[in-house]
Amino acid sequence: MTLWGHQDFRRLWVGDTISQFGVSIGITVIPLLAAGALHATPFEMGLLAAASTMAFLLIGLPAGVWVDRMRRKPLMIAMDVVRAALMLSVPVAWWMGVLDLPQLVVVSLAIGVCTVFFDVAYQSYLPSLVGREQLVEGNSKLQASLSVADVSGPAIGGYVAQFLGAANGVLATGLGYLSSAFFLFRIKAAEPAPERHPDPHLRREVVEGLRFVFGNPTLRKIVACTGTSNFFHGIQNAVSVLFLLRVAGLSEGTAGLVFSASGVGGVLGAVVAHRLGVLLGQARLIWLVPLLTWPFVLLMPFTKPGWGIAFAMAGLAVSAFGVVVYNVGQVSYRQAICPDHLLGRMNASIRWVVWGATPLGALLGGGLGSWIGIVPTLWVSLVGSVAGMLWVLFSPLRTMRDLPTTASVEAHG
Repeated sequence: MTLWGHQDFRRLWVGDTISQFGVSIGITVIPLLAAGALHATPFEMGLLAAASTMAFLLIGLPAGVWVDRMRRKPLMIAMDVVRAALMLSVPVAWWMGVLDLPQLVVVSLAIGVCTVFFDVAYQSYLPSLVGREQLVEGNSKLQASLSVADVSGPAIGGYVAQFLGAANGVLATGLGYLSSAFFLFRIKAAEPAPERHPDPHLRREVVEGLRFVFGNPTLRKIVACTGTSNFFHGIQNAVSVLFLLRVAGLSEGTAGLVFSASGVGGVLGAVVAHRLGVLLGQARLIWLVPLLTWPFVLLMPFTKPGWGIAFAMAGLAVSAFGVVVYNVGQVSYRQAICPDHLLGRMNASIRWVVWGATPLGALLGGGLGSWIGIVPTLWVSLVGSVAGMLWVLFSPLRTMRDLPTTASVEAHG
């Protein structure tokens, strides 16, 4: 039976989809509110942007320990409710005439903390809800929602802010989080109680999660691949807009159209990832699809006005397709091989590394762009992100067709 007929998964899917839209819309309307109504300076906007992602670096590792000590569904519901309350505090303060930038920074930081816990919890909850044999299909559907949210969320947030006001856009996002909590609450499947650690200790449990990730040769290669690609993608983020506007000579509207190609490719990748896994083999999603698709991004530096935008659009669309298929495969792989009591720490350990690489790359990209120029920096970023796949290309995954199970991994050491 496919997951279309799995009622509890559908509720998780709807709840997670609403949450992902909430995150995507929220990171659009809060900066719009700060820039427009509060007249924030560039430094203040940077501080606000940093606050929204700082939680992954600050609490990413201990969050995995705490998730493993709790039932995941109640934790996700609690995080949605807290995010709703934080979001709703913004329009209330606006209506009372007391909203200021420090409140937005605190709200963004706190919502980031809740998002860390929510995301680690839902990735750890999925195997117990659908079974490990349906992980690729489940992750494909969840990734499709994330891709659609990434593409359309900012546009929705922008239009809501334009026609209803940014404060009311924040209100709508808060109500969305409450809707997500409602759907998650309706999941009926009983969640098993978490295993009690024989010697609960935060530092030792964090180390246990890191040891599981970096002690597994294949997981180590996957983390290196994702981290390397994210690091160089951070460099790309620092100069890609400048390249399209100042070097390629595109208008802002055309540049936005170019970037939308990534979203289209990502949505398509999420839709077909499950079928590709059946056709090619689930393990081959992790190394074969990147080999065939990621190099297309090297077309981007050839972008020119007019028909020349096809270079960037094709490169971004095809490579984004491959990135999403890769993500479905690698997330499914790590869920398949990880014991239940380590899922939270495993997911958090990997996210801490791979999500932390992006802002570091962005800082380097800004420096390189000033030092060696926009185009050379763009080439460095693109070649480096494509080269990241070499980690999985020369890994034990090359000998696999489908995903192993926890039992088979333990049986083979």
